[in-house]
Amino acid sequence: MRGKVLIAAPVHDILTDGLIDRDYELIVREKITQNEAKNLLKGCTGIVTSTRLIIDRELLDSAPDLKWVGRMGSGMEIIDLEYAKSKGITCFSSPEGNRNAVAEHAMGMLLSLTKKIRKSSNEVIDGKWLRDENRGEELEGKNAGIIGFGHTGSCFAKKLAAFDVKIYAYDSSEEILLPEYVERCPSLEKIFETCDIISFHVPLTNKTVHYMDKTFVERMRKPFILINTSRGKVVDTEALSDGLSAGKISGACLDVWEEEPITAMTPRMKDYLHKISQLDQVIITPHIAGYSHEALYKMSKVLLDRIVMLG
Repeated sequence: MRGKVLIAAPVHDILTDGLIDRDYELIVREKITQNEAKNLLKGCTGIVTSTRLIIDRELLDSAPDLKWVGRMGSGMEIIDLEYAKSKGITCFSSPEGNRNAVAEHAMGMLLSLTKKIRKSSNEVIDGKWLRDENRGEELEGKNAGIIGFGHTGSCFAKKLAAFDVKIYAYDSSEEILLPEYVERCPSLEKIFETCDIISFHVPLTNKTVHYMDKTFVERMRKPFILINTSRGKVVDTEALSDGLSAGKISGACLDVWEEEPITAMTPRMKDYLHKISQLDQVIITPHIAGYSHEALYKMSKVLLDRIVMLG
């Protein structure tokens, strides 16, 4: 036996079958608490997780034999990476696996919003047939600013380009190569000046918490549509609410929320969610953008390949 692996997330059979074929013993607990994980990790060489567990110092210390942590998805903020590195634990994620799912979801929300598909469909269900009130807007000729041009940002840009949208990209890393249909922005100024659409694809770090705040909204020259499929805390909810009320934000497509899930929200955040979700120019989904059936397979395959490479 090569070792024990705790599977603490929903995964595709390609991962579990692949690990079994390579002589790993599996402990599968998709729904698990921190305390349960501390006990189960004793003797484990690996753990596969998503967002259910926080891989902090206490959890890492409870697993003296741990060699690697595999993250389903892309957000590594749930792992104390520096402490893991100090203990010789390799950490890796699988952003290639769900980038297309996230990009398609963002595109779907944007199209539904600009074409008033959800709004008009609900009206038809209510017995209304309103045509003039539901004229849509075309994406062709619009300017989109993509903040964070990694796996998902670049994938979303490719889909936007098919609609003849002019794309501007800002990324903290200047080493990222951009396709010819994307203009690199060395600062956010060009995005503030020209963009009709802003889409966030950044990890959650101390620098990206409330990236879109009151000042960001005020610096935008035109009313804009906000898309956030990254992390809820990237957007300051109060600034979002005020921007929508003032017309500075003309619409919002949100797959993430500052506090998740609803059962964990403070009363204040629940009030914001109720208020904002009632608006016709807002679409909110429950953090499902990267959770397609195909993405589950792809992420699992990426993790399996990386585990195999570790030997």
